[in-house]
Amino acid sequence: MVSKTIHTQPFTDQKPGTSGLRKKVSVFQQPHYLENFVQSIFDSLQGYQGQTLVLGGDGRYYNRQAIQTILKMAAANGFGQVLVGNGGILSTPATSAIIRKYATFGGIILSASHNPGGPEGDFGIKYNISNGGPAPEKVTEAIYARSKEIDSYKILDVPDVNLDTLGEVKIGDMAVKVIDAVTDYAELMQSLFDFDRIRELVTNGQFRMCIDSMHAVTGPYAHKIFEERLGAAQGTVMNGTPLEDFGGGHPDPNLVYAHDLVDILFGENAPDFGAASDGDGDRNMILGRQFFVTPSDSLAILAANAKLVPGYSSGLAGIARSMPTSQAADRVAKQLGIECYETPTGWKFFGNLLDAGRATLCGEESFGTGSNHIREKDGLWAVLFWLNILAVRQQSVEEIVTEHWQTYGRNYYSRHDYEEVDSDRANTLITSLRAIAPNLKGKRYGSYEVEYGDDFSYTDPVDNSVSQKQGVRIGFTDGSRIVFRLSGTGTQGATLRVYLESYEPDPAKQNLDPQQALSNLITIADEIAQIHALTGMDKPTVIT
Repeated sequence: MVSKTIHTQPFTDQKPGTSGLRKKVSVFQQPHYLENFVQSIFDSLQGYQGQTLVLGGDGRYYNRQAIQTILKMAAANGFGQVLVGNGGILSTPATSAIIRKYATFGGIILSASHNPGGPEGDFGIKYNISNGGPAPEKVTEAIYARSKEIDSYKILDVPDVNLDTLGEVKIGDMAVKVIDAVTDYAELMQSLFDFDRIRELVTNGQFRMCIDSMHAVTGPYAHKIFEERLGAAQGTVMNGTPLEDFGGGHPDPNLVYAHDLVDILFGENAPDFGAASDGDGDRNMILGRQFFVTPSDSLAILAANAKLVPGYSSGLAGIARSMPTSQAADRVAKQLGIECYETPTGWKFFGNLLDAGRATLCGEESFGTGSNHIREKDGLWAVLFWLNILAVRQQSVEEIVTEHWQTYGRNYYSRHDYEEVDSDRANTLITSLRAIAPNLKGKRYGSYEVEYGDDFSYTDPVDNSVSQKQGVRIGFTDGSRIVFRLSGTGTQGATLRVYLESYEPDPAKQNLDPQQALSNLITIADEIAQIHALTGMDKPTVIT
């Protein structure tokens, strides 16, 4: 067992984004590229010698090779044990659950989340800390700083580990334990939700549902939970075998990319309930029969109905949402008499609130919802939460949502994504918006008057850390908003996200198509930001 020190040179592009480092597979396949970043993670940590690390990924192309490299580097760097998912596969929420259940030092997740896979696709790596959540900015900044000066890395010269057999082997002085994380995760879900009641619903012969795992990581989890433990019919889970290229699809659970599921739920003889999850299992899309639930509404509805679910029957400490997420959850929080926190985009910003007991449910408009059971968003958790509510209320998805609007009002909401925009053009657009936004107060656009314009800055109420330049907000006197933000999850060019929101308290006006209800704001957004002129794009790539 020979430990080697390999001399290397820094790469200049290893700055982690919202969820770790994401690049094309071909970038990670460069000699020393993955190794440099992994060593930068280890060099930025303290006190891990002899400790346990969790390791796994979403099964995308290059997942297995990367795991073998990381195992050998972890052994050479002095870790005592690594818990690795069977076949190298661990969903992001399951990884968080494993870190917390076994009190490990941290974990490495290999995923580019909802981005495409395969040899021409994307790959990613991120580090999660001991609370199970993504590394905070101070940690990712230290990793990046180290990556800019690294000159060597350590690796053990040993054969590859068999990832397909449960059990423990040694490489050097380090134990590698291949675990079945599906069972651990299923048991956690059963502790939160009323599986007996959900089983009655899904086996009553009248309720039909469809779960689309999009050939991504949740397939094994969905088969175990929905078809085995809850007794749903075989075939309820579609696209349930994880594939390295996600079957050639784009594992992003939205109306555009989850078109197989959408066609089923909006077709003839549609089932009562449908859900999709993404590449690494932390996102979800909820559908009723010919009915789409926006992620912003989903968070608000889960919060309003939380006491129907065993794990949340004692009530919520608070709700947290990302700034671009609609203000629907704020209205629920106000009625419940609890705080609703507005944070930057990125699940790591929820971690302090959850750890401090200030929030119980969290959500992002980008199809992510979760709670204090782990420190990541959790796609199948959200599906089970909805099924538990449906089982108790005995109403359809559409009935539950429309009743919610009648009680709280409807926040018409949409996100327009302009993908792979030239980075210089995108930065010009955002820089211009930052300059003009503070001077827009009082300006009128048709019937809309600007109440404020700013670049969102967040001061963490727990540790007082400050995060600036988190998205340009333009708010109007009637409560409507437009938000502009560059996403940190892409690997090519830049993705401009434009978020549009207006509030409608009148039930008689709550049944419009969101694009129709928001049409004036869409026009105003282009007028203010000059989207079409600066991006060169006539229309968004994706509208949700």
